[in-house]
Amino acid sequence: MIVVTGATGNVGRALVRALAGERVTAVSRRAAEVPAGVRHVRADLADPASLEPALDGAGALFLLTSGEFLGTGGDLGAVVALARTAGVRRLVLLSSLGVATGRHPDALEASVEHSGLEWTVLRAGGFHTNTFAWADVVRAQRMVAAPFADVALPAVDPADIAEVAATVLREDGHHGRTYVLTGPEPVSPRQQAAAIAEALGEPVRFAELSRDEARERMLRFMPEPVVESTLDILGAPKPVEQRVSGDVERILGRPARRFAEWAADNAAVFK
Repeated sequence: MIVVTGATGNVGRALVRALAGERVTAVSRRAAEVPAGVRHVRADLADPASLEPALDGAGALFLLTSGEFLGTGGDLGAVVALARTAGVRRLVLLSSLGVATGRHPDALEASVEHSGLEWTVLRAGGFHTNTFAWADVVRAQRMVAAPFADVALPAVDPADIAEVAATVLREDGHHGRTYVLTGPEPVSPRQQAAAIAEALGEPVRFAELSRDEARERMLRFMPEPVVESTLDILGAPKPVEQRVSGDVERILGRPARRFAEWAADNAAVFK
């Protein structure tokens, strides 16, 4: 059985679908609808004991932590120990590219790497789905407001992350590996707005926010340490954060999806 934490998020939902045909337990902090045949358990990584029912009979565990978990200095050590006791043999952690650049702590990765179990780390930067935050304003005003208009980063489709995770959870040969998951090209906020406009067939105006304006908006739904590190990456990325990785294509045998493809498929969200 494969256990998927964060199963109601953009990556988790796609991963549960990608694991069709497997015995899957979907874990989330709140009640959720899951596909037929998938077991759902309410649990929270911040309360490791709540995971015990989910881990009964599990052979593999996908770990996805929330911004709140990270913002409060979350520790996966107890979760990993619980998984080991339950008989889990394979761990896959969705981590951040910021670990490689020293912007984010490496404690989560260290907990997995020192678990004594088979482990794989997936490092990702920005997601295409982050632009869902623009949807209300795009629908109402045909406008996108974002900072750092022309700073381009290789954002990735969460569905690509999910397909990679499904492969790694199912297959042997990935123990001890860290994969960097990016899109096939860097894309700036202004270019993302243009791609959404193309998908809608209507003009979308772009308004650049200052860092302070962006911080104020982001603090409404993200912890302050996460906001600051995110703004640092968006505004002054290091070379490794702008570098395109071929790991998605190497693992899946096809290129990662471009933002324009994702926007076309999700145009209804912005209409």
